[in-house]
Amino acid sequence: MAKRRILYISHEIKPYFPDSTLSKAGLAFPKKMNEQGNEIRVFMPRFGAINERRHQLHEVIRLSGINVVINDLDQPLIIKVASVPGARIQVYFIDNEDYFKRKGTWVDKDNKFYNDNGERSLFFSKSVIETIKKLGWQPDVVHFMGWMSTPMPTYIRQFNADDPHFKDTKLVYSLFGDSFEGSLDNGLPRGMEFDGVKDMEAFKNPTVDNLYAGAVAQVDAVLQMTPDVPQAQLDAAAAAGVPVQDGSAFLTDPGALDAFYESLFA
Repeated sequence: MAKRRILYISHEIKPYFPDSTLSKAGLAFPKKMNEQGNEIRVFMPRFGAINERRHQLHEVIRLSGINVVINDLDQPLIIKVASVPGARIQVYFIDNEDYFKRKGTWVDKDNKFYNDNGERSLFFSKSVIETIKKLGWQPDVVHFMGWMSTPMPTYIRQFNADDPHFKDTKLVYSLFGDSFEGSLDNGLPRGMEFDGVKDMEAFKNPTVDNLYAGAVAQVDAVLQMTPDVPQAQLDAAAAAGVPVQDGSAFLTDPGALDAFYESLFA
């Protein structure tokens, strides 16, 4: 079986995030694929709740100096990296003082949703793309997990389809039923409109179902990881002609992902 270059993007990864089905998969999938000889890269946001000293995060100086434009504003991108103990893999962290300096993840100390989570998700998505280009690395597969990277498939397909870093790359979205109430701030649709994104109807009212509807329409395959994935998200994939597969078996046997990834190139 061909060895592949696989890019994993998740906003929850153990041990940097509390235990959840998503955070466990965020670690188990790249760990197993790395053990099986594939070349992997892993990205997540550098939430302020992550203890940099305890987890030994350090800035990657050679990747510094990138600015990411969000709504006509240049936002400096800081890349940090840490090695996962016992896993023999590294995680790259997307950081920025305005978006990730605060102590929480998506909610403040009163458990209220931050009013710029939409902008933060756009910054995260665009930043991963720019970092991959700076690394000079071409993934065969990009595997997304969690709502924070939902804008990214659109940006790969619309703006980077002919870029050598993403040419012929297969995109996979795993759905875990992760959610939030209401809609994100309008910083996300405003930023996407500023960038000239076409066919962004799904993102104009950024509820979690709409975000996933916009994302799954742009990928090659969708994996339903848990039974609580809203039907609207699965229907959006079906409407776009994107195959949906039960991915729950990969939670107990992540090694089987090798054959699944290979099937994308058949």
